[in-house]
Amino acid sequence: MKDMVVMVKDFSKQYGGVTAVDGISFTVKEGEIFALLGPNGAGKTSTLECLEGIRKQDGGTIRILDVDPAAEPGKLPQLVGVQLQQAALPATIKVEEAIKLFSAYHGIKPRFDLLERLGLQDKMQQTYQSLSTGQKRRLALALAVAHNPKLVILDEPTAGLDVQSRVTLHQVLRELRDAGTTIILSTHDMAEVESLADRVAIMLKGKIVASGTPRELTATGNGLTKISVRATGQSLLQNGFAGVVKATVQDDYRIYYSSDPGAAVCEIIARINEAGEELEDLRVERPSLEERFLELTQEVH
Repeated sequence: MKDMVVMVKDFSKQYGGVTAVDGISFTVKEGEIFALLGPNGAGKTSTLECLEGIRKQDGGTIRILDVDPAAEPGKLPQLVGVQLQQAALPATIKVEEAIKLFSAYHGIKPRFDLLERLGLQDKMQQTYQSLSTGQKRRLALALAVAHNPKLVILDEPTAGLDVQSRVTLHQVLRELRDAGTTIILSTHDMAEVESLADRVAIMLKGKIVASGTPRELTATGNGLTKISVRATGQSLLQNGFAGVVKATVQDDYRIYYSSDPGAAVCEIIARINEAGEELEDLRVERPSLEERFLELTQEVH
């Protein structure tokens, strides 16, 4: 059985008279990628800052490997690695100097292997300010994981990155997880969460409104399956298929949303065959995490 790395219970945070986080609870186990998903202002960053010991909660309990971040912040640097949205590195520090500095702080040999893994081996003598956005993000990740922390906290790690940089970072995060590192990921990127996360907590207005695996979350709600069909004739202009509650047209496709996709697909194919038409394309898709998120947002509002 995997150990509990993070425990958050009835956690709340206020700024003046404004409640940023309102009594949330969650746990994260060893070797798990746990995503906090939500729009700006949902309370994600406030949650991370309290986990990191930057801020103190106003209510509830937070523990990281049995350490209280607010009471024992000095114990966190060896346990936790952090990649912030905006790094605070000096503009003129060189890549080689940065990895040496962070490695020395943690009492380890310089992790040049991480720079090579993240494609920065040719940037060793470049200054931080001269790096591209993607290179800065990759350097920040290298610095966060150099000391092999038990927990890595990432705040919007791939924001503004090109496709190749995102792919590289995602692969590194999977490798870290497979090696037993626990990762908390804060983002509003739905596709990233579906691709990476083992479990997800959706935050809206300071509360967790839904949690579970990406598959569990997309299976809840109205649960409608999207069926996209393209045929040679006009037989699909008439609706009336099993469980279909909404039908639209997009390009040359008829789009159906059904609560009984198996029966609906059988009826659609039967009608095309009866009309003597040809089925050109048929796609059946589960509801996406983005669709479930939008549904929850409408419910909250």
